[in-house]
Amino acid sequence: MVKFICRDYGFDCDFVTNSEDASSAIAEYSKHSEEEHGIEYSKEVLMQFIMRKG
Repeated sequence: MVKFICRDYGFDCDFVTNSEDASSAIAEYSKHSEEEHGIEYSKEVLMQFIMRKG
């Protein structure tokens, strides 16, 4: 299970995404981050976030 929690990255935001698939979780969090916070993360950076949590 791959999970992104916006608060884990310093935002005052309740957004959470859960997925069995890393690509889906990355796509969901990337879209949210760009639309809501104006920050565009690359797939590589988000993959590193996942690896560091593991």
